[in-house]
Amino acid sequence: MNAQRWHGHVMAVAVVGCTTLALAVTSTTAQAQSSRDVARQTLPANDGWASHGTGTTGGAAADAEHVYTVTTWAEFKAALADGGDAPKIIKVKGMIDAVSEGCDAFATGGYDLQQYLKDYDPAVWGNDEVASGPQEDARVASAANQDSAIKANIPSNTTIVGVGKNSGILGGSLQIKGVSNVILRNLTIEAPLDCFPKWDPTDDNNTGNWNSEYDAVVVYGTDHVWIDHNTFTDGRYPDSERPVYFGKVFQQHDGLTDIVRGSNYVTVSWNRFQDHDKNMLIGNSDSTAALDSGKLKVTMHHNRFEGILQRSPRVRFGQVDVYNNHYVVTEDQKDDYYIFGVGISSQLHASDNAISLPAGAKVGKVLKKWNEAPLTAENNYVNGKLTDLIAVHNAEIPGETLQSGAGWTPTLRTKVDSPKAVPGIVGGRAGAGKIC
Repeated sequence: MNAQRWHGHVMAVAVVGCTTLALAVTSTTAQAQSSRDVARQTLPANDGWASHGTGTTGGAAADAEHVYTVTTWAEFKAALADGGDAPKIIKVKGMIDAVSEGCDAFATGGYDLQQYLKDYDPAVWGNDEVASGPQEDARVASAANQDSAIKANIPSNTTIVGVGKNSGILGGSLQIKGVSNVILRNLTIEAPLDCFPKWDPTDDNNTGNWNSEYDAVVVYGTDHVWIDHNTFTDGRYPDSERPVYFGKVFQQHDGLTDIVRGSNYVTVSWNRFQDHDKNMLIGNSDSTAALDSGKLKVTMHHNRFEGILQRSPRVRFGQVDVYNNHYVVTEDQKDDYYIFGVGISSQLHASDNAISLPAGAKVGKVLKKWNEAPLTAENNYVNGKLTDLIAVHNAEIPGETLQSGAGWTPTLRTKVDSPKAVPGIVGGRAGAGKIC
């Protein structure tokens, strides 16, 4: 908040959702408001599922001893470990690298990719048995080294915020696991690169596939999380530049932001998700009904998705409110994309979104049916035109009839913008460096 003199009074210029409002206030109030630290901001009331009940405050109540500014991965992990669940604020300054010494630093046991490829070439190994032997053992040991190095466990009552317009994390995996009350804001997060993907000869109907680990952010068994104004991307390592071995892409990325295993009350707002394949799972298994039923309540609003191939999101079990997002499908993805995945017992409510498709892309592919579960899809616009996504899907995709009516109506919403205006609003204000 900025303060200006006006006719002998102090005029406070308040920024609410990047909208400037002028309010006449006392000089004392203006001084307090002008010094407000973004790192101590809390989720506003009614701003999605994370505002339910106690709300989400992160580390806003941290005392001076529990406010940290970090510039290295080691400093970041040390700050996380300090003070247990006491409220803490961690300010990330600059881009900090979790894999600064490169993948070779994790290799052990004689692991050698070229030898791995020779040993498990389908022409040699076949496709009937999973990989085993010295090179697979070395791969597992090397992967364990990477796992311990790049995962960072986020405790309860924590705010992590990037300083300025270009701060964040390269190659780390943020584990928000079994805790409560966490805020991530203003971070550029480059997806971790799995240095040691596993070849599974039996995958994909015994044609084999490469499988990778490590999500950029994992919300696992956790409640009350606010993920706001971040940029998620594959960054230096786009999938388009990954090599092909055994006829399959050497896949080194997993998800960008997965919300799983009984997590609840999460708001994902004003982020950019860019150039990635498997974006976001909400619920990661069909077999977790006992754990996930009645949970996985997530709100996603005012996010921008560009160059994302699938899962924005794919939903199981949860009541998920998706509104005022902008989805941009690229030319090279138009034949093999989907946006909303309808999974087992999901209750997806998708409304007031803007979707931009290239010429020739099937609108029906916006939705993908994995299991029988009704959804609500209302007032969504495709290339500027109001479109009944369910009706078009049912007409264009044989054998995947979707039912309308998620059975609930979202109430925890901020201002709902016209979907026609969403591309401009989100394009200018979503992502890291755009908090105002």
